[in-house]
Amino acid sequence: MPKGIFKIPTPINEPIKNYAPQSAERKELQAMLKHLRGQELDIPMYIGGKEIRSNDKIRLAPPHDHKHTLGHFHKSTKEHVKQAIDAALAAKENWADLSWEHRASIFLKAAELIAGPYRAKLNAATMLGQSKNAYQAEIDSACEITDFLRFNVSYMSDIYAEQPISGPGVWNRLEWRPLEGFVYALTPFNFTAIAGNLPSSCAMMGNVVVWKPSNTQVYAANVLMEIFKEAGVPDGVINLIYPSGPDAAEVIFNHRDFAGIHFTGSTEVFQNIWQTIGNNIHKYKSYPRIVGETGGKDFILAHKSADVKTLVTAISRGAFEYQGQKCSAASRVYIPSNLWNEVKTLLVADLKSMKMGPTEDFTNFINAVIDEKSFDKLAKYIEAAKKDKDVEVIAGGNYDKSKGYFIEPTVIVAKDPKYVTMCEELFGPVLTIHVYDENKFEEICTVVDSTSIYALTGAIIAQDRYAIELATKKLVNSAGNFYINDKCTGAVVGQQPFGGARGSGTNDKAGAKINLLRWVTPRTIKETFVPAVDYRYPFLQAD
Repeated sequence: MPKGIFKIPTPINEPIKNYAPQSAERKELQAMLKHLRGQELDIPMYIGGKEIRSNDKIRLAPPHDHKHTLGHFHKSTKEHVKQAIDAALAAKENWADLSWEHRASIFLKAAELIAGPYRAKLNAATMLGQSKNAYQAEIDSACEITDFLRFNVSYMSDIYAEQPISGPGVWNRLEWRPLEGFVYALTPFNFTAIAGNLPSSCAMMGNVVVWKPSNTQVYAANVLMEIFKEAGVPDGVINLIYPSGPDAAEVIFNHRDFAGIHFTGSTEVFQNIWQTIGNNIHKYKSYPRIVGETGGKDFILAHKSADVKTLVTAISRGAFEYQGQKCSAASRVYIPSNLWNEVKTLLVADLKSMKMGPTEDFTNFINAVIDEKSFDKLAKYIEAAKKDKDVEVIAGGNYDKSKGYFIEPTVIVAKDPKYVTMCEELFGPVLTIHVYDENKFEEICTVVDSTSIYALTGAIIAQDRYAIELATKKLVNSAGNFYINDKCTGAVVGQQPFGGARGSGTNDKAGAKINLLRWVTPRTIKETFVPAVDYRYPFLQAD
């Protein structure tokens, strides 16, 4: 067979389209939205390349128009979970043996399909199923997933090329093997890119995958699976199923061949998973890899030297883009007393200018939260804040679920920096602000660091470089992604590898070589060309 040391196409970040009025991409996306709304899909499971249907169908609806039916998906049973594991293990040998450049080609093709012919379809599915506006869908389900695929292929090449030194007469080599068993990918609703990256990054390294997306992301996950199949992912390498969490856990975490989990979701669920794996550790063939990105209580800290317009823009975008349903979204803000009046005026004006409504109307900045459970939780916190004499709701505070799950962008001002909405993750368009004494910046840094169990993202807004350095040092463990004079969201693959520590996860950095290293296990090979033929060393000889 011919051999070669192959050079990967240099990855570049996919350019973001702007969807301006009369642009070609806007017209194409609007037509696709109309097309998808005009049909009801019957979404199967994909196990071993076969479309599998059950007798238990679950309805899918846009969060912003919950009376409209997009389709139904077939809920999985424990038996389907077992079938998915069996299909993955049956596909494992051939997939692991496939030359790495062919695995690379498959996922590079998937990237081109998403960037090209599937762009409008995947964006429209994300807009309808997850209530993202056109721009939020574009940066997620077109650009970020394309970037993940392209850059991960490059990182894969870098890993395989990383080799040890060799001494005289010896050749040392490293083999990078996939994990022994199958990987479980458990993906969230809020980013189609994450839903695609978690199974594909594992599969790219030669692993086989059982993939369970969030029920509220199935509509776009189905399009991703269509793309993977067209790109040439072999049957059984990625198996897409829709069981309940407990049903999946009971089968997967008791299976001898469970080799790892790639997870994005809540901290509580991740901790329960970790505990279950620990309790079952004696059952597994090898120690499973546990990789997770979980919650956040992300902060913006302003110094008295901050530029007010920069600060307000960072708050408005960081807190309210995609209704605050990003792991990285700003949900607690600390503002010095000297800037508060001006910040308040500009921030309230920003919120009044934000239109709220369905994603199909491109003039809407705010859309619906993901489901009724999220809506009810957020409404409960808002009502509690309205009744609390120690806090003030200065903007928003209204909500309505008659047609869609709409929560107005809401700003709470809390006297107590440890007020409940400063500490607990809400995952919605509800922001809490604490105004602090402008001369107590170092003290407020300590408060920021100690308020939350999370450590995902954070930002410092300041013109004073000494203040920036102080915050950077004092908050070293407070955020895995730290921003200076910018909002605390918007990490770009290849530029800002994403992930946090503490209660926010294992910080294995999606969009970086670090993450891919978790899905391989190395074997060291030492070859000696002229080996020793006598056990005796020279030092044994007599003087």
